[in-house]
Amino acid sequence: MGVCAGIADYTGVDVLWVRLGFVVLTFCGLGFLPFVYLALGFLSEKKPGYLYGDRQEQKFWQGVRQSPARTAREVRAQFRDIDRRLAEVESFYVSSNPRLSAEIEKLR
Repeated sequence: MGVCAGIADYTGVDVLWVRLGFVVLTFCGLGFLPFVYLALGFLSEKKPGYLYGDRQEQKFWQGVRQSPARTAREVRAQFRDIDRRLAEVESFYVSSNPRLSAEIEKLR
C-alpha cells in the first residue's frame, strides 16, 4: 500500500523513521492505527511513477512542501549566482575583444 512511504515522501523524512514511529505508536496504545493505515491505503490515490525525474528533483519538491519561502530564497540565490557568473563571462569576452565591445556599445 505504501502509506508510510507516501507520508515519508511528502514530509521528506526517511521512510524507516515513519515506519518505526507507526509501529511504536501502535504498540503504545494506539491500536486503531492499523485500521487508519488500511483506510488510507484504500482511499488514497496511487503515486504516479513519473512524479519525479531524479533524486535531485524529488529533494527539491520535498523542500517546497516543507518550506516554500526557504525554497524560493534558494532559487533566487541560484539565479543571482548564474547572473553573476554570466556577467563575468560577458565582461571577459567584451574586454578581450574590442570589436565585440564596439558592437555592443553601438547597440546601446
